Amino acid sequence: MNMLTRKLISALSIFSLFFLAGGRTLRAQDESQPPSENKPKPAGSAFPTPLVNSGIQETEPTNGLTPDLTPLTGVQTPTLGAPPVLHSYWEPGIQWSGSLQSNSYDQTANSSWLMNNYIIGNLSLLQAWNGSQLAVNYSGGGFLSTDSTQGNGFYHQLALSLTIQRKHWLVQVLDQFSYLPQSAFGFGGGSSLGLPGTGSPSGPVIPGMGSSYVPNQSIFASVGPRYSNAASLQVTYTTSPRGSITLSGSYGVLNFIDSGNINNDITTGTIGYNYTFTRQDTIGVFYRFSAFHFSGQPTAYGDHSANLAYSRKLTGRLALQLYGGPDFTTSRVSTNGNNVTHGINTGASISYGFENGGLSAAYSHGISGGSGVLTGSSGDLLNFSANHKLGRIWTGQLNMGYAHNTPIANVPQAISQTYNTWTAGGGVSRDLGRNANFSIAYNATVPDYGVSGCTGPGCGSNTTFQYVTINFQWHTRPFVLP
Repeated sequence: MNMLTRKLISALSIFSLFFLAGGRTLRAQDESQPPSENKPKPAGSAFPTPLVNSGIQETEPTNGLTPDLTPLTGVQTPTLGAPPVLHSYWEPGIQWSGSLQSNSYDQTANSSWLMNNYIIGNLSLLQAWNGSQLAVNYSGGGFLSTDSTQGNGFYHQLALSLTIQRKHWLVQVLDQFSYLPQSAFGFGGGSSLGLPGTGSPSGPVIPGMGSSYVPNQSIFASVGPRYSNAASLQVTYTTSPRGSITLSGSYGVLNFIDSGNINNDITTGTIGYNYTFTRQDTIGVFYRFSAFHFSGQPTAYGDHSANLAYSRKLTGRLALQLYGGPDFTTSRVSTNGNNVTHGINTGASISYGFENGGLSAAYSHGISGGSGVLTGSSGDLLNFSANHKLGRIWTGQLNMGYAHNTPIANVPQAISQTYNTWTAGGGVSRDLGRNANFSIAYNATVPDYGVSGCTGPGCGSNTTFQYVTINFQWHTRPFVLP
């Protein structure tokens, strides 16, 4: 049994334990109900609930949340649900984040603690019409750094979702954008610095796009400011009360401001079929094709994967998704006489909510663009986070991430080695009244690449970058829109 198989079995075992725990809890709740309420569950439907109706949710929320509408074979990861849409609103805010960093990215300089001060304006907006909804979370501003190699710069992050629902159609336009001074992998860990929007508890919930559709940034050897954008158009059509077809087209780009990094883009198309056999359970099958290109490089490749998928959603309690299948990669350029490689494409994600807290985890294995260091990579990506209320006003948070990247076998590389990146941390936060929040967090990133063959500024062997982030965020009350 190889290392990848053991990793995959371990990840799926963890997710299965969470799933079984959730199932036992729910069965216990069902058994405690009066006999008259133990009725057979109604069959599921392709769209479990209407989106909006004149800005008012038509169905009663569960656990204070409305159901998640993301299709199983779509580009977004499932969530526990969102606050009910009572009215349209916009909500501005401001934010200051002071991030102490242990080392400069320029390894030739004397290592010492440095300071980055972020001054940010925030905006959250939710506009609901009859059968459609626009949700926006945006944060933008700049930072001042005491690191002369990094200098001062800009900061922008955006998450946008436009959803239109008709009787048999669900149309979604999605976009995720970031302009950051460093890798997005682990950025702002334990604080809201890494998330767009005001951070209001009633703010719009915009499910993130899966790692297969967003350019990879998990190799820390690529340094300097960069912008990343992933946009998608997705259409779901109900073919029967339980079945639906999902089509999507996505385009992602990762470009760097400084020379020495490899700009890349990814174009992805998917087609899938979803079958909802209960209100909570859905199975599906989908085919995905991705084309990777690299600025100024002759290398390009296409990736084909066919996958089986399963999801279970219990609003406010559980959002589980599993998928996997064979994967074939074709390369325009080959150095070993073979321009086709094969492997597996697999992933799993889970969000679990419990009283006064929750946790989420995600794992994926597949092909990516190489993070600005490689012209294509095959790797594993694992993320975990958990939060819990610590008394009446404080909340604690933990986070962890791991990325393993290797060059694609049939693509020529300037270097041939394994890239392992670890990130871990945690923090505490508290509300300051209804409209403000304070937090302090610690996060560490350990790139383990070795020195041989690695030429980027972030290639030091086992160099630990430590961050202590103090964050203050304030927003107004929501301003109701007509």
